Parts: sequence; C-alpha cells; structure tokens
Amino acid sequence: MVAATREAAHGIPSAHALVGGSPALTVDAKAAAERDLRVIAPLILAFTGLVLMVFLRAILGPLVLLAINAESSLATIGAGAWVGREFFGFPALDVQVPLIAFLFLVALGVDYTIFLVHRAQLEASGHGIREGMARALGHTGAVITSAGIVLAGVFAALGVLPLVVLGQLGLIVGLGVLIDTFIVRALLVPGVIALLGNRASWPFGRAARP
Repeated sequence: MVAATREAAHGIPSAHALVGGSPALTVDAKAAAERDLRVIAPLILAFTGLVLMVFLRAILGPLVLLAINAESSLATIGAGAWVGREFFGFPALDVQVPLIAFLFLVALGVDYTIFLVHRAQLEASGHGIREGMARALGHTGAVITSAGIVLAGVFAALGVLPLVVLGQLGLIVGLGVLIDTFIVRALLVPGVIALLGNRASWPFGRAARP
C-alpha cells in the first residue's frame, strides 16, 4: 500500500509529495535493516574468516568452520523467531533483531571455535587428528559448557525487560549459545575436523597422522 501510494504521488507531473505515518516508517525501517544486513553481514563474515585463518594458520579449515558458524547462526535466528511466535506471542521479529543477533552469534561462535580447534591442533601433533580432537574436547569441554550456560542465562535475562527488541534478542542469542555449546561445538565441529583430516590445516599445516 505504501509503495503504491508513493508511486501514485510521484506519477503526478511537477508534484513533490512524501508519504508518512506508521506504515511508511515500518516499510522504511525494514528496507534499511535489510540493506544493512546485506552490507554488514558479509563484512563481518570476511573479518571473522580472516581472524580464524590467522589464529589457526590455515585456509580450508577456517573456511569450513566459518560456514558452519554462519549456517548455525542463521538457523538459530529462524528457530528463535519460531519459538518467540509460538511460545511468547511475538508476531514477528523486530527489524533490528536479525542483524544484531547474527553479529552476536557469529562473534560468540568464533570464540569457542578458536579455543577448541587450537587446542586440537596442539594435541594432534602428538596423538593424531582424531585422538587430538577427542583430547581437546576432554580438556575444553567443561570450560566451554560452563561458559555457554552462564552466557545463555545472562542473555535470557533480557527477556524480562519490557522492550520487545531486547526480549527477542535475549531469546535468540541465549538459544544460539546453547545450540552452539551442546551441538555445534560438541558434535558438529569435531566431526567435520575429523573428516577433513590433514586437509583442515591446508596449506600451511604439517601433516599429522589420522
């Protein structure tokens, strides 16, 4: 309706008209948020990938881990939107929430990834890739799990605030931290690294036994 009104107003020769009101503001805010998401999200992913490559001293492995991080973040936003609609009565996500939640989820996921995979690299030099990953999980699992639970609780506390944006953000990020802690970091990342083997350290890493 807003687009049709603007088109009709601009179609009048020598006329200058602006369409205002709540519907127009909503349309403009949504368009701005979508534009920001298309611009900022790729920049964040590029920077995150560079950080992973520097700390893990590889290219292929960090790219795979970045893809896992991005996909799990997007899946969490979708799951959070569904939970909010079905259980908390949110009709839809605020236009600001997807981008902010994506930034939080990617940043938090990278922290845990570097912590786990770097330890796995150290262990793999003496025990092989699969055994090294198992040892890394044993050494870091308790720390990552404890940090994830505490962080999820902190973000979930935002849900009690009377601001819809903060409530939705807390729900999505809290859910995402739990998914990252108990599924992505505990199961998916170790499995993918084990399948990649020495290719995870390509092209700079030294070959380790499987």
